[in-house]
This record gives sequence, C-alpha cells and structure tokens, in this order.
Amino acid sequence: MGRHRPAGQPAAADKLEEVNAHDAAADGSYEVIPVIDLMGGLVVHARFGDRAHYRPIRSRLCDSARIEDVVPALLGLFAFRRLYVADLDALQGRPWQLSTIDALRRVAPKLPLWIDAGIRDGQDLSPVAERGTPVLASETLTAAAAERLLAACPTAVLSVDYRGERLLGEPRLLERPQHWPANVIAMNLARVGSGLGPDLGLIRALRRLAPRSRVFAAGGVRSALDLRRCREAGASGALVASALHDGRIVAPDLAQFS
Repeated sequence: MGRHRPAGQPAAADKLEEVNAHDAAADGSYEVIPVIDLMGGLVVHARFGDRAHYRPIRSRLCDSARIEDVVPALLGLFAFRRLYVADLDALQGRPWQLSTIDALRRVAPKLPLWIDAGIRDGQDLSPVAERGTPVLASETLTAAAAERLLAACPTAVLSVDYRGERLLGEPRLLERPQHWPANVIAMNLARVGSGLGPDLGLIRALRRLAPRSRVFAAGGVRSALDLRRCREAGASGALVASALHDGRIVAPDLAQFS
C-alpha cells in the first residue's frame, strides 16, 4: 500500500483537549505535545522510523529510560497539556504495553494521552480508549477500517503517515477527508529524530484537504524556529521528542506557545 502525495501537493519543504466538534481551534492556540515512544517497557529514542534499531532514551532531563522517571522530568520542564504515547511493540504486531501505559497513568493520572497502539479493529479500540484518546494510524489500517473506527469513536485522532514522499496506507484515505476527525497528525516517519526539519509541505497539504481539522506536525522538529514554521504552515501544534531531551527546545521556548 502507499502512493506519493496527491496532485498539487507540494514536496517536502526545506530540508534544513480532545474535541468532539469538527472544526479548528477558534482561538488559534498552538500546542507542543511531547512524544513517548515505548519499546520493551522503556522509553526509546526514535530515529528515521527504523524501529528495529531504536535504543533507550538518553536525556538531559533525567538519567533513566523508565516511564516513571521520564514523564515527571518532562512535566518538570513544562506544564504540557497532554502526551502522545506510541506503543512501538504493538505497532510491530507484538503484545501491547498496557502495564507501562498504566504506570504512566499512575504518575500523571489527570494528564490527557493520545495513544497510538497499532489499532486495527474494534476489539483493539476499547483497551486504548480506557486509557486515553486512541490514535488511528494509516500505516496499520485500511481506509474502510479507519472510517468504521472513527464512526465508533469520533474523538479519535487520525495519523496520516508518510515515509518521505510515500503514503503509508491506502490512497483512498486521502480521497475522503470529509470523514476525518477534528485532530489529524501529519506524520513523516523518515524525519523522526533526523534533524532534517519538519515536513511543511505535508502540513499545508493536509490543511488544504481537511480545512476544518486541526493538523499537528510530527517528525523532524528541531527548535523553536521549527515550531513557528509549523504554525505558519497551518499546524495547530507539533509532536516533539528529541529536541526536548537534548535541550534544543527549552522552557522559555515552550512558554512562547502557551
């Protein structure tokens, strides 16, 4: 499955609360969402979408890759409004890491979570929805399954996944944006942890396809400047991991977007 960007969609530019309403944030707010990538019960450093070679996170914020240590360290950096959690074991067809996600819930019981756990059908939906907002990823779903799951859970988040210029998923998903939810992630796995910068072209393209959805950038954000560029491209926020842990984005930067 997969295809290149829709006709008229620009190529990747510059190499350098849960809502039920289907419309963009009226106040123009912009949200930075830390990413927690889980593998084997630990928080790992994601790079280029090459999951077989991910290693436990090494962070300036804490000396541990345990979720019980990483999450408090992130919240000590800034009062983030939510976290994005990717269960990479589940995304690769292995058992879910629900006990690790439950440990996160105990550390921050009131913090909203977006959870990508490789949801493929309705049976997968309930355990994730009990713990947070499900993320439906194009890389693991047919377009028909995505529409059925969105009908069952309208507050779910849709992640439109690319690797470089190639869509991971069925092209039909791009042809029916009227069925997309309020929150959509513009994910480019080739840019995750890469230092290449965000895919501004993908943000703009998804904003044109679904102007009533809020689009969140994911992959490649390196700095406060990149956060601003994503906002200028039409993003309502950005998912960030490496730049938080290595100190390229710090508390004063984050305060600009609060």
